[in-house]
Amino acid sequence: MKLIVKKEASLLDYLYENLDMPKKRIKQYLTHGSIFINNNKILKYDYKLYPGMTIIIDTNVKNKKTLPFDVIYEDDHIIVVNKPSGLLTIATNKEKEKTLYHIVREYLKATNPYQKIFIIHRLDKDTSGLIMFAKDEKTKNLFQKNWNEYVTLREYVAVVHGVLKDKVGKIEQNLLETKTNLTYVSKNKEGKKAITNYKVLKENKDYSLLDISLETGRKNQIRVAFSSIKHYLVGDKKYGLKDNKERLYLHANRLKIYHPYLKKEILFETAIPNEFKVIMKGR
Repeated sequence: MKLIVKKEASLLDYLYENLDMPKKRIKQYLTHGSIFINNNKILKYDYKLYPGMTIIIDTNVKNKKTLPFDVIYEDDHIIVVNKPSGLLTIATNKEKEKTLYHIVREYLKATNPYQKIFIIHRLDKDTSGLIMFAKDEKTKNLFQKNWNEYVTLREYVAVVHGVLKDKVGKIEQNLLETKTNLTYVSKNKEGKKAITNYKVLKENKDYSLLDISLETGRKNQIRVAFSSIKHYLVGDKKYGLKDNKERLYLHANRLKIYHPYLKKEILFETAIPNEFKVIMKGR
């Protein structure tokens, strides 16, 4: 099924208006990676459409035995996937099914109806990249109990506004959280310590591409760190500028773990998202 966009709109609204199809079915096609815009797989309901864009709905792809994103690694105990931006890790009061947890669980249950999965760690809804789930409760408990020993590397790539004076740096802060769940920097050393290391990989007159590694894992740590030094993450609608970008330019691209059953370290890696490369070319 193919459509040429005639007017500016959000994706879900446009499809509902122009297709003789229930909104629930359109959401299912989005969730299972069946909708492509200009040949790019799109999962976001509110993806911005402009006249001239091409929408293709592949009705054969809606199959729980496939995923709308990459499986980086899988064995009897863990599964590591590449989460897209705009997808919740776990359910909230407002959203139960359009979550990474639900999609991965249904994918595994298509092969084994009794398979369970367990949350080990999370990424923000707007952050893309590597997430690991456990396939049994014992594995989940092992990783959560020994997180600092078992997870030896967590690296991200990000694009921020502006050119950083220091090309290599460390941002050390204490973070607190408001009643409305916003994280902010404490001025009197209260709160949880957060340490964020960075290195500039590439820059142009408007943006800098950064390699970021964490010594701590606090809520919204990277976003708050760079907001506090006025180099806001591109596309950050919560702590950043109104720059009209469709996604947050933050991606968890490297994760190294000690595998407690294989008794060895494993490094998982993903490529830098194409959007990051495009913006750094100034296009």
